[in-house]
Amino acid sequence: MSKNKHPETIALHGGDYRSDPATTAVAVPLYRTTSYQFNDTDHAANLFALKEFGNIYTRIMNPTNDVLEKRVAALEGGLAAVTVGSGQAASTFAIMNVCQSGDNFVSSTDLYGGTVNLFTHTLKKLGIECRYADPSDPSNFEKLIDDRTRCFYAETLPNPYLRVFPIKEVSDIGRKYSIPLIMDNTAAPVICKPLEHGAAVVVHSLTKFIGGHGTVIGGCLVDGGNFDWTKDPKRQPLFNEPDASYGGAQWGVVVPQLTGANVSYAVRARVVLLRDLGAPLAPDNAWGIIQGLETVPLRMKQHCSNAEKAVAFLQKHKNVDRVIYPTLHKGEIGERSKKYMKGGNGALIGIEVKGGVEAGKKFIESLKMFYHVANIGDARSLAIHPATTTHSQLTEEELLAAGVTPGYVRLSIGIEHPDDIIADLDQALGASGKPSLKAVS
Repeated sequence: MSKNKHPETIALHGGDYRSDPATTAVAVPLYRTTSYQFNDTDHAANLFALKEFGNIYTRIMNPTNDVLEKRVAALEGGLAAVTVGSGQAASTFAIMNVCQSGDNFVSSTDLYGGTVNLFTHTLKKLGIECRYADPSDPSNFEKLIDDRTRCFYAETLPNPYLRVFPIKEVSDIGRKYSIPLIMDNTAAPVICKPLEHGAAVVVHSLTKFIGGHGTVIGGCLVDGGNFDWTKDPKRQPLFNEPDASYGGAQWGVVVPQLTGANVSYAVRARVVLLRDLGAPLAPDNAWGIIQGLETVPLRMKQHCSNAEKAVAFLQKHKNVDRVIYPTLHKGEIGERSKKYMKGGNGALIGIEVKGGVEAGKKFIESLKMFYHVANIGDARSLAIHPATTTHSQLTEEELLAAGVTPGYVRLSIGIEHPDDIIADLDQALGASGKPSLKAVS
């Protein structure tokens, strides 16, 4: 059903789910269960030995989650997906599925602040080194490779820079060395397809645009099925060396044999990391995300259209020093938005409010319709001051490297009427330009 269909159709019908086999219900059922009845002892033994696939325990899989996973995989053009408890868990699993102690990976400098903290500090404590490359020049990634580099990692549309990542350029470098590119596509579902440009894995915080309603938290990994994990066994040891916890299984070899599909990355993430680390997506949250997924292609159109109108307004406003948006970058970086973004350039806008930090604070506190929250991708319009919130864990040097200046404000444009969005921005910017009583005195 999903092959060659448009995103609007995939979001509703993807993953070959038509109706519940037990009841013929059209809406995806919510399966609130921890466990599943085995047919007999042989059936149970086969499931645990991975001789056949099926439901064992909801920490590892659930029928509601299965529909969500298949639809997100279809939406991205991948072969399989694994859902987890949050986007942050997805980023963690994405790296730990290829790296172990003593290994390293190369990441773009343009990242969400929480991901920088995870990569720089938490993974370091586990013996996994992150090396940062400036994506303005794709060759920077190649310069940091050594024999224990296992993957590249980047965000499609990172904030606050909002410069589109050079997906194909970096992927091509990686494939020369059997190094997969993992792309966080949270900010650009539907409008960018990293797998089509050579990425091997896509990560999403399902909390954001795909969920879209600010009600549930979740994450996922999508296996593109387009990467040969056995081409260079020394480069990818976790997929080629025997896994003692599964009777010596070599994941890059055994999974294609069992499934007939190149989904070794997804299967290992599920049966090793989900099994051992236990960060599943609750089926209630999976069900909630499915409700958002069904309309994400329509919402993305409105998000992008509204954002473009807001950008045009903000560029002309006297109290805005600078507007940051993918299409406003010059040269090669600006050309990437045309190359990789189809149908829109996202809902995120960065602005430097004239007057610095205090003016920025006043602007945020003067907004009436926008919500001041630590989130993006909500149907509602949102605003935040990253330096004191989402990126507050970073040092001054890290903040500047990430593009977070003291006066930077991030906007996530919602799906309200564009006139109402602009009116709220206008009145708040007007307030930010007025001197405070303290300043007057």
